[in-house]
Amino acid sequence: MPLPRYAYLSDVWRDGIFDNKVVFCTGGAGTICSAQVRAMVHLGANACIIGRNVEKTENMAKDISTARQGSRVLGLGGVDVRKPEALQEAAERCVKELGAIDFVIAGAAGNFLAPIDQISPNAMKSVIDIDVLGSWNTVKATLPYLIESAAKHRTDGRTPPAQGTGGRIIFVSATLHYAGTPLQAHASVAKAGVDAMAMSVAIEQGPKGVTSNVIAPGPIAGTEGLDRLSKQSEGEAKKIPSGRYGTVKEIADATVYLFSDAANYVNGEIHVVDGGQWHIGTAAGSSSFEYPDFLLSGEAVAGVKGTKGKAKL
Repeated sequence: MPLPRYAYLSDVWRDGIFDNKVVFCTGGAGTICSAQVRAMVHLGANACIIGRNVEKTENMAKDISTARQGSRVLGLGGVDVRKPEALQEAAERCVKELGAIDFVIAGAAGNFLAPIDQISPNAMKSVIDIDVLGSWNTVKATLPYLIESAAKHRTDGRTPPAQGTGGRIIFVSATLHYAGTPLQAHASVAKAGVDAMAMSVAIEQGPKGVTSNVIAPGPIAGTEGLDRLSKQSEGEAKKIPSGRYGTVKEIADATVYLFSDAANYVNGEIHVVDGGQWHIGTAAGSSSFEYPDFLLSGEAVAGVKGTKGKAKL
């Protein structure tokens, strides 16, 4: 059953602005990335979403396709972003079936809560491999197509692009590493690497017409990440300067902006969508796990959805 438009997209965007374009998204079956892709599909794009779980990815693709009658959304499950050959095959199939790759969302990620002394080497490596190498593999697999799209859709900021925009990539990151976040050393290191990668792509590929930017979501209501990483409460939400958790629609709107004609001259930037949360300091601003008492106690993380004691990855 189709979702109401305002659940994933603001009313300010004109229908059809991404007609005949194709978006390729890793982590596309997740709550945030699926909303990003759904918004693009609603506005005219076709899409290819990538995930590890076959059933979940294929079902999400069918669900996203309800955003616009006649849309084509491929759900490629069983794809591990840590394997470059798997991403290469997925990108080739996307182009073969949909005709191009104009936009890329690098959204696959892994995370859990644990202090440094409870993170195993394998757990650290897993997060780095998924977030950093997964993003790298996504860039390597899709960059030739992005360069081709950018050449067809270059803009000068003075005249409307005749065939719309293209040749753009967004990395989905986080704000964890800006001021430091307890229990998130692994993810902080990984996301800092993702941010650096996005800047390198912007600098090196910008002359070819490619734009590379980052979206850094804050706490977004109803997402798997917030369920796994926070003891949610009304009191916690009030500590955010905007006084509430964010919505997936607000991440989708940022995505549409960065891929649209409105962001032609935005390149190599980090677009934070967090209601101002990171400015207050994550360690002192959250009572989920009191700092530093919880760390000094040596206890394993508990009371968060999906947590099963000390990390064993």
